[in-house]
Amino acid sequence: MLSLALPVDSYLCIRPTDMRKSFYGLWALAVEHLGRDPLDGGLFVFINRRRDLMKLLYWDSDGIAIWAKRLERGTFQMPRVDARSVSVALSATELTLLLRGIDLASVRKRKRYRHTA
Repeated sequence: MLSLALPVDSYLCIRPTDMRKSFYGLWALAVEHLGRDPLDGGLFVFINRRRDLMKLLYWDSDGIAIWAKRLERGTFQMPRVDARSVSVALSATELTLLLRGIDLASVRKRKRYRHTA
């Protein structure tokens, strides 16, 4: 069971990722490609070209952690984004929907109050 202190910033890498990469390879992608340092917090989501394998990289207070999910059937649905984008920020809810196989394009959000600081 994956248990993270959510909400945490999640960043989905739009470019397909070579899933032979492990700790340091994914760390380098987060820094060089996404322009973010995993030590600053956040969850980094990488998906392969076939979209049947996902890896999550995050800093777990005392070390790097990787979580992986391989689908037996089906694919992960990538959100629609601008062609120039290298990543997209995901809310905790969007990440959960992505992991559960819910098409993000078909989800409608209802109006809710949002406090502006």
